Amino acid sequence: MHIPDGYLSPASAGAMYVAAMPFWYVAARRLRTVLSNKMVPLLSVFSALSFTIMMFNVPLPGGTSGHAVGGVLMAIVLGPWPAVLGVSIALIIQALFFGDGGITAIGANCFNMAVIIPFVGYYIYRLIAVRAPVSSFRHVVGGFVAGYIALNAAALAAAVEFGIQPIFWHTADGTPLYAPYGLDKAIPAMMIGHLVAGLAEALVTGLVILYLQRSNQSLLLLHKREKTAVQGVLS
Repeated sequence: MHIPDGYLSPASAGAMYVAAMPFWYVAARRLRTVLSNKMVPLLSVFSALSFTIMMFNVPLPGGTSGHAVGGVLMAIVLGPWPAVLGVSIALIIQALFFGDGGITAIGANCFNMAVIIPFVGYYIYRLIAVRAPVSSFRHVVGGFVAGYIALNAAALAAAVEFGIQPIFWHTADGTPLYAPYGLDKAIPAMMIGHLVAGLAEALVTGLVILYLQRSNQSLLLLHKREKTAVQGVLS
């Protein structure tokens, strides 16, 4: 799902930076209100986990790749706003030091994987597991379903970003200047691979939640406590 340099026009890449920046800004402000001795190391651990998971890439047609992200799990435990920063940090390090994803495409990659995945996954999880006891299997099911849908939502966003390039940016004879495939090819190419790759995100999320239910249920309640702290500060 990492978009490399040269596949998005400068205008598209710039627009995606603009789209991601409000989320980075709000996430940073909200995180400052809940920084604690427990939150800081946990955010670091989950960022490292996300970084590691994303290094296991499966190449897909069109120049991108399929992989799990770990963003839904991070959003469930820490909340979606800390997850925005956690996944973004992992993506930026990958782009700058490992060449995984383009530097010009950091905004697009962060919007797809650090914004769409945490928020879509978190609210689907809450919808399924709402008011269920922390030990309920509904949390595992919610994590599994949320991971699968959120990863595919991000893949669809990346496919659309690819697919619109030849529509708007091409030479006089119609030759694409950037990503060469239109929506009719980009969407199937991305989605077919991620319908399988989504299972990895689903399994990582569901199995870790199951593990936490048996070993450390307090982590599954951490976000609720931090959310209460934020509301207290804001009020």
